[in-house]
Amino acid sequence: MGGADIPERMAEVWQAQALAQAIGSRLAVSGPPELRGEALGLTELAGRGCGVLDPPELDPGDLRAAQLTELDDARQTLLCLGGLLVEVGIALVGMASAAADETTYWQCMEAIDAADESRDRVLEMLRKLAAREEVLPEPTEDSPTGV
Repeated sequence: MGGADIPERMAEVWQAQALAQAIGSRLAVSGPPELRGEALGLTELAGRGCGVLDPPELDPGDLRAAQLTELDDARQTLLCLGGLLVEVGIALVGMASAAADETTYWQCMEAIDAADESRDRVLEMLRKLAAREEVLPEPTEDSPTGV
């Protein structure tokens, strides 16, 4: 990874953390009740991930997190976010290894921690969704309401 790529990659990492923060915020407000505590934690952790990185110079319309309008399928959103956070962690390890200065190295290390902890929150929310689905009764043909 070349040194010239680092600012662009840092901007992408910042955008991913901002998206995680937006998803956490949305789920904390309007997601399934059993996810709200973990979602609030995700919002805080992802905010920390943004805070340790220098914010990229973006026009407000280019900020991907600002384009989030709805989360129809919390499970699918969390699966995709978890994958994104894994990619962020891998990219940050590469950037830390190639860092030309100590400041960039430590920014990367702190952002790795935030991404890892954010992913832990995502995994916990996925576990809670799976447990919720196990508790819901399967619709049967005999019951008029499907329960």
